[in-house]
Amino acid sequence: MTQKVARFPPSVRLREPAEFKRVFAKPERSTDKYFTVLAIVNELEHPRLGLAIAKKHIKRAVDRNRIKRSARESFRLQQQEIYPLDFVITARRDAATADSKTLQASLNKHWLKLMKKCAPCS
Repeated sequence: MTQKVARFPPSVRLREPAEFKRVFAKPERSTDKYFTVLAIVNELEHPRLGLAIAKKHIKRAVDRNRIKRSARESFRLQQQEIYPLDFVITARRDAATADSKTLQASLNKHWLKLMKKCAPCS
């Protein structure tokens, strides 16, 4: 009975500008009151996450950091069930005032929605 440890190592992060550009080029989208999540199929055997939380929409650094922590935590807990997709999360203005549980619930819905949209693609 082995259980995989949910971690967030550098291999599951989008880091290079070219990786972000690839996702922004022709993504599947999922949008709600708090986030816009973009996804595209990758050639790896695991999903990856990129965060693009704009200062223009979320003014205070403390709010941007809280949103990023919530997004990473949601991804970390769900990554074993997610298909090999590259995700980029952008936050909307209402995310600044939402609590962490609300943000994580929103992201969990996005993961499911995007996996359904991208299932025929993979």
